[in-house]
Amino acid sequence: MAKHSLQQVKQRFGIIGNDPKLDRAIDVALQVAPTDLSVLITGESGTGKENFPQIVHQYSNRKHGPYFAINCGSIPEGTIDSELFGHEKGSFTGATGTRKGYFEVADGGTLFLDEVGELPLPTQARLLRVLESGEFIKVGSSKVEKTNVRVVAATNLDMVKAVEKGKFREDLYYRLNSVPIRIPPLRDRAEDIPLLFRKFAGDCAEKYMMPPITLTDDAKERLKSYRWPGNVRQLKNITEQISVIEQERLITSDILQKYLPNNEVGMLPVSVHQIHESEHKSFANEREILYQVLFDMKKDITDLKQVVKSIMEDSAQHSSYSPAPSEIHSSSIMTNDNTRVSVPVKYEAIPKKITLDEPERNNIQEATEYEESALSISDVEKEMIMKALERHNGKRKLAANDLGISERTLYRKIKEYSLPG
Repeated sequence: MAKHSLQQVKQRFGIIGNDPKLDRAIDVALQVAPTDLSVLITGESGTGKENFPQIVHQYSNRKHGPYFAINCGSIPEGTIDSELFGHEKGSFTGATGTRKGYFEVADGGTLFLDEVGELPLPTQARLLRVLESGEFIKVGSSKVEKTNVRVVAATNLDMVKAVEKGKFREDLYYRLNSVPIRIPPLRDRAEDIPLLFRKFAGDCAEKYMMPPITLTDDAKERLKSYRWPGNVRQLKNITEQISVIEQERLITSDILQKYLPNNEVGMLPVSVHQIHESEHKSFANEREILYQVLFDMKKDITDLKQVVKSIMEDSAQHSSYSPAPSEIHSSSIMTNDNTRVSVPVKYEAIPKKITLDEPERNNIQEATEYEESALSISDVEKEMIMKALERHNGKRKLAANDLGISERTLYRKIKEYSLPG
């Protein structure tokens, strides 16, 4: 592809940068556009993957046909089949009429399936059939229908790992991955970062009628050396923050540093102990990490209870004599890494006999029962979901982002716990 053609494409779709890996991705999109091959676009969140399906569509023979972009992660699992393939009247509760799905209304055009890795396995089987034969069946129907749709998919997941874990069909992965397009992360396009900053600063200045901010040389170097876990989207947000908040229009390295978080998502430090554990454990999603944290907390509390119990028993064994106040005994705790740590315990005026009346016994039993129930994972998860929904006034999408799960998973949990919203 000629250099001037690449520049024309960048100008048309608002793509900023001259990195060879970015140019390669655009070139592949232009080369595959005239064909009907399926395309799988991969890359981290915030890299601008949504531009490439439009390039494929606009430079294809289907450019005058319909184009639909569907976020598979934002559609509840119970309705995803209906959205994609349509449904017949009465096929499920709330189906008051026949509805066309995206594969039917996009006939002759292009369908962009964003976050395709979030599709449930039954829907993946339906999608595979459409890709292989162009046939689909509406929900609640037995009639086979035909469609002529070009599918472009995108994901920020590692699809190979998803296939290995059984979360994505291997045959569908290879069917979608006829032509892969990899969008490089922003940290691999260091020379493009000042260009993007200048573009976002100019747009913000024009929008809010203010002088644009500029960077000193040391600020540019700091900008280029930052990891940018949120990629282009994060750079845009930080540029707008600085433009609005800072009175000084010339941004130095010290000013810039205030806006570059050290503990951003994807940049959290990992301890050596966690690295060793990660060799033996893998987590499919954020919820499993939460479960593991809760299990570890419960185990720590159980260990603590055992220590207290052993101290009490040791106290009872020594009740036949009264040690001096300065007398020191030692107990020990077995830590998670199997290291026994000596814990000094000082006994002062220990009574010869410890007795509890009936109400105190009942109180201890009730406290133990409350502690066990308070550690219920489902209760904790339910409480977290309720608080997230309350914080965002019942808006599921914002609550799902806050919890770090997909909106479809949140919808399923709301139904499971019979929560409002």
